[in-house]
Amino acid sequence: MTRRAQPVGFTMGDAAGIGPELLVKAFATGLPHPALVYGDLGILRQTCLRLGLDQRLRIEPIEHEPPAPSTPEQGVMRVRNRWRALPADLPIGHLSAEAGQGAYEYLCHAIDDAKAGRLRAVVTAPLNKLAMQAAGLDFPGHTEILASRTGTEKFAMMLANPELRVILVTIHLALAEVPAAITLEAELQTISLAQDACRMAGIAHPRIAVAGLNPHAGEGGRFGDEEVRVIAPAIAQARAQGMDVTGPWPGDTIFMRARRGEFDIVVAQYHDQGLIPVKYLGVEQGVNVTVGLPFVRTSVDHGTAFDIAGQGIADPASLLAAYQMALRMSQGV
Repeated sequence: MTRRAQPVGFTMGDAAGIGPELLVKAFATGLPHPALVYGDLGILRQTCLRLGLDQRLRIEPIEHEPPAPSTPEQGVMRVRNRWRALPADLPIGHLSAEAGQGAYEYLCHAIDDAKAGRLRAVVTAPLNKLAMQAAGLDFPGHTEILASRTGTEKFAMMLANPELRVILVTIHLALAEVPAAITLEAELQTISLAQDACRMAGIAHPRIAVAGLNPHAGEGGRFGDEEVRVIAPAIAQARAQGMDVTGPWPGDTIFMRARRGEFDIVVAQYHDQGLIPVKYLGVEQGVNVTVGLPFVRTSVDHGTAFDIAGQGIADPASLLAAYQMALRMSQGV
């Protein structure tokens, strides 16, 4: 069986957050391609019952590997969990080390199955970094776990919605540490990954724009020299390799130009520079993509939302957008 024919694997994320609710709502709407969930059976059943969807959705365990759905099963959610069951009285909306450990375990299981070719793609619901830290797991987020467990050295985070694609040179760093991390190698690697991501999205000749680090893209060195010393030389090398890449452009206008259709993707230098424009346009359509992995991984563009967990009001739009993007990006596998 080819990878494309395999099911999409969803991870439940932190059980105390909105991940279980998002999954139950998504599966209850019906999915066009086979899918399964890596998570806790009891929590998902409780969530389904609380939402009044138990007449529309049956939640069943996958006892052994593989078997996984080979055709879409409307009204059925198959759940795989090689870790222990979570307690039925797990407090929803509160930090829990056990939920943090569980989120990590579900993700690792999905990664392992994807590496083995048993999944078409992985779509992740949100985890909580503080909950993982409480469990003794020191990872900044999904991206670093995915890279570590797959042995991927060249990777990047991309955020996308119908209007923008943004890929990051640096991810989870203190702002004071960013300038030192802006190296020629990091710039070239991210530009190359930007081209790969666009091609996976069906763009044959991507137009890549690179943002400057400093105000006004440094203004010729007046406000910082990273643009002159590192970013511009990286752009020149990328162009010499045949890539359609321009910049460095000022960060205060580059996203507007991309949104108007001038560029296919923006290379942002640090986390908030890239994520604020995408999230400002609405997290409900935002998708987080890890570029460079040996399989497609997409995720929601929001967190665990403990403040609304358990209230039945979480919107699965970003999860469904991540699922649809995972299908599109894995068309050729």
